[in-house]
Amino acid sequence: MPWRGHLRPDATVTEGTPGMSSPQSRLNRPDSLHQQVARNLRNDIEAGVLRNGDVLPSTRELAERWGVSVFTISEAMKLLADEGLIISKSRSKRIVNAPDQARSNEIRLRTPRVILIGGYAGSGKTELGRILARETGWPMLDKDTLTRPVVEAALEVLGQSPNDRESADYLTKIRPREYEALAAATNENVACGNSAIVTAPFIREFNDTAWVDRTRASHAALNAETTLVWVYCDADTMHTYIRHRGAARDAAKLADWPHYLGQIDVTFRPAAPHALVDNCASGVPLQNQARELLTTILGGASA
Repeated sequence: MPWRGHLRPDATVTEGTPGMSSPQSRLNRPDSLHQQVARNLRNDIEAGVLRNGDVLPSTRELAERWGVSVFTISEAMKLLADEGLIISKSRSKRIVNAPDQARSNEIRLRTPRVILIGGYAGSGKTELGRILARETGWPMLDKDTLTRPVVEAALEVLGQSPNDRESADYLTKIRPREYEALAAATNENVACGNSAIVTAPFIREFNDTAWVDRTRASHAALNAETTLVWVYCDADTMHTYIRHRGAARDAAKLADWPHYLGQIDVTFRPAAPHALVDNCASGVPLQNQARELLTTILGGASA
């Protein structure tokens, strides 16, 4: 089935472009900010992080959590209310409206599918994975969820901060083992006839055609097909989300955001054929792209 709409195979890798030429530490455009906040809350609702009937914090509390103005939160709430995703009982009480969350989906295929989802920190790869998992009933294997406690303990044994993700010790001794564990968990699921949704940065891996070929071959040997997905997100939207989630491992990035942007290439694309998902604030809703992606992957598949 041909790639459609916002999803396409794209084997182009842009090299030598160190991030953005004029990075901003945060936005000053209220219209863009409220779209960013609304998009992230919408993603959380679709991914099941925010559940049907949950009462959202007050406008002021949300403004403090997101580091934005009360006006920005109010505008974001208007967008979500217009979409029917929240119901406003009053200015101080808003309820998540997602009754379809209760439905149970399970897609079982004769030929399992493995969806490898990569992207930079804060791009929305985990949210995309959760949405796909809810749509299919397939297990979601997230690198941080599977390995973080062991990684933190190992870093402490090595005399490093448990939140370190930049030192030579982490990059040479621990990171490769994280991806080995993730691959082993994926293969074990596939060997049992299960499809799997796998989320990790995959930046080095997706730029290594030999790694991609080996991974596809290992899945094919287990009668499974592999799809690579890259989640693109602009730097300002990533910054808003990373600042909001407040993970300790992000502290170094936020402490010097321009320096972090100078170390990455936001225009990066995998070296192998892949589907591209645009999770920028102005893009098509992530849940719509997730369903389009799933339709493309399952085109012609037999249950």
